[in-house]
Amino acid sequence: MKLHITLLFIALLFLTAGCQEATPVCPPVSQTPEYLTTPPGQLPTPTPVSELHSVVIGRRELRVDKVVAGPLCNDRWSGTVYVTCDVQVYPWVEQPTFLKDCLLNIEPQTVVYVAYHNNTAYYNGCSCHTGVTPEP
Repeated sequence: MKLHITLLFIALLFLTAGCQEATPVCPPVSQTPEYLTTPPGQLPTPTPVSELHSVVIGRRELRVDKVVAGPLCNDRWSGTVYVTCDVQVYPWVEQPTFLKDCLLNIEPQTVVYVAYHNNTAYYNGCSCHTGVTPEP
């Protein structure tokens, strides 16, 4: 009987350990975030990158076409894109629509991994940040 109780207790420990929140990919912000203040048309255009990059997501290494850091405007994304923790966006008030006037073009079939969203993959662009409903 004691063996059954011990095994049940061990099983419960394993189950509850799997239910804990994942450690965030990006560290918590310790100071005022650095928001963009320059109008989108005056931001530098990122230089195109032709080589593949490797990023580690979880325990898996992933090859991506582009790694994005710094200002998040005046760009065109295609293939597989990884947005780092060091990205800069425009401030927002209620809804996070910081891409609304950002001049960011995301090609169809592009997969975007976002570090601030715990490396979640997005397959339909970033419409929640533009305020525009995506076309089916």
